[in-house]
Amino acid sequence: MYLIVGLGNPGQQYTHTRHNAGFDALEELARGLNVSITRKKEDALIGECYIGTEKTLLCMPQTFMNLSGHAVSGLMHYFRIPMENLLVIYDDIDLPPGTVRIRKNGSAGTHNGMRSIVEQLGSDQFARVRIGVGDRPAGGDLAAWVLGHIADGEERKLVEESFRQAALACECFVKEGVETAMCKYNTKKKKKAKAGEAAPEADSGAAE
Repeated sequence: MYLIVGLGNPGQQYTHTRHNAGFDALEELARGLNVSITRKKEDALIGECYIGTEKTLLCMPQTFMNLSGHAVSGLMHYFRIPMENLLVIYDDIDLPPGTVRIRKNGSAGTHNGMRSIVEQLGSDQFARVRIGVGDRPAGGDLAAWVLGHIADGEERKLVEESFRQAALACECFVKEGVETAMCKYNTKKKKKAKAGEAAPEADSGAAE
């Protein structure tokens, strides 16, 4: 069994904020799989489905971001899910909007939801999908930025496309493994254009 977790804060006031990018990407995945994330279990809402031939749980912790690990560890233990079958989706201010990065393990960095999960599991050896939401303007308040709503226009288009790419990456992770997902869905950094040339568009490609 696999567990795919989208991180965010419950409550209408947090819907579609930058910090809820994990929730939004997970809901994009759920729509594609025609599954509802409505069953209550271990301080989370979950939905059960199959991705390929693998039974998979989709999870939205309801503990608020800073305590996400309680829900995740509870589900991991209850369903006896191995660490290599866990995938966590979350927002990352260090990546520009529209960017997707898949990694097979690593530190929690400054993300409080990931810190909680690593602390509760006692390990950072699990896969994750980072969705870029961009950093706050110089001198801006971090909490206000991540709890703010994504602006209409170009920023929203970029982030919504990253939700779609993240959903595809999640399916690839279950069907083909993390290395293949990294190669297919990690967003390449934009190359600098030479003088007189138009800047090339970012696309998907080799693992980070």
